[in-house]
Amino acid sequence: MKALVINGPNLNMLGIREPGIYGSDNYDRLVQICQEAGASQGFDEVEVFQSNHEGSIVDKIQEAYGKVDGIVINPAGYTHTSVAILDALKAVAIPAVEVHISAVETREDFRQVSYARLACFATITGEGLQGYAHALELLRKHLEK
Repeated sequence: MKALVINGPNLNMLGIREPGIYGSDNYDRLVQICQEAGASQGFDEVEVFQSNHEGSIVDKIQEAYGKVDGIVINPAGYTHTSVAILDALKAVAIPAVEVHISAVETREDFRQVSYARLACFATITGEGLQGYAHALELLRKHLEK
């Protein structure tokens, strides 16, 4: 099994950006958590990708077609704005889990809308970076059904 973890804008700034909300661990730690969790869940490979550009995220989703078994996606700021990312997820129809480091449901009103969620079978919020491990676990369970 192969999983793709996609991270949207500003996640490369983890550890610097608003540590009171996103924690003090950096992006390298996020990648390490994904790699370790993927291996423990039986994934042969976990690719972790980050971009600040919407089109690059759409391209990565499209490139995943026929190559990965599942996607974990944190669209970050694009969560609330990107129909293009939603449409890409729907087009490839790869099982996907949405993850957010913070508890977006307790934050600003505009963060209550998630377009990506419409193409995901589960959403994890507010678990910090460990939410990625949880998402990979849910993905594995879904793929084994």
